[in-house]
Amino acid sequence: MIEDLKSKVLNGYAVGRSEALSLFDEDLNKLSLYADEIRNKFCGASFDVCSIINGKSGRCSEDCKYCAQSAHYKTNVREYPLLNANSIVAEALHNHNKGIVRFSIVTSGRKLTDDELSHVCDSYKKIRQACQIKLCASHGLLSYEQLVKLKNAGVSRYHCNIETSAKNFSNVCTTHTYEDKINTIKNAKKAGLEVCSGCIIGMGETIEDRVDIMLNLREMDIRSVPVNVLNPIKATPYENNAVLTDDEVRRTIAVFRFVLPKAMIRLAGGRELLSNKGKNMFSCGANATISGDMLTTQGISIDEDMKTISRLGFKVQKS
Repeated sequence: MIEDLKSKVLNGYAVGRSEALSLFDEDLNKLSLYADEIRNKFCGASFDVCSIINGKSGRCSEDCKYCAQSAHYKTNVREYPLLNANSIVAEALHNHNKGIVRFSIVTSGRKLTDDELSHVCDSYKKIRQACQIKLCASHGLLSYEQLVKLKNAGVSRYHCNIETSAKNFSNVCTTHTYEDKINTIKNAKKAGLEVCSGCIIGMGETIEDRVDIMLNLREMDIRSVPVNVLNPIKATPYENNAVLTDDEVRRTIAVFRFVLPKAMIRLAGGRELLSNKGKNMFSCGANATISGDMLTTQGISIDEDMKTISRLGFKVQKS
């Protein structure tokens, strides 16, 4: 079945829900090999690498159970208001000089106020004046009008993870809804922005939930898909969740590739929890990553990532 399905995907077939579920029972090595073949057919050696800065940390009103920045949990995360533009520009320049192609400011909270949005738009404009790094933004559940302002400031992509399936969402967060996420994604597209949207695995979701995530992302034609592995943070409701094994992450990444053959599947948060810092995931379908530190956890250095990308035969995507 898997060989036949691989051949069909290579010829443009869209994998169905039952077929995607069945892939989770296939031999892992064969599944990984075929997923990598699909990646090579549709994406070649192109590798997308980006970096982020935690532009505003902590005191978040939302109760997402995985997040160290939620005010609902006493995680002792560092808290600070919006960084000044000079600090953000300096970090963007540093990343640009290291070879990073896309840079994002990420801020805590349900959404930015209009005044805060003006502040980050000023930062984005100054980054554009300083270098040609591409700009992504992650500022919560913004309105259409606010997203247009980001577009006008030079941002080309907006990040808004759906996090989990529609069915499972209320188990993860109760202060906003899955529909809020979808509306934000629709408004970002309406504003002329590309969209980056993905999930966190390891939050107690079922395999059915994971497949539904993939299908929902495909339905919205999302081409940048971050897959985060839960890092259980002390004092959050998920602090005792078991860290996923490498094999389970490999299998999930590979099925993502079968369902989303043309996407840049981005190994994101939690990569440091995997053996070889997630290197094996780049031979089973993943072809993108977030480099450097994450929001509240240590990541992998840009220099190390660039060496790994080259050794694996990939070429950093420039456009």
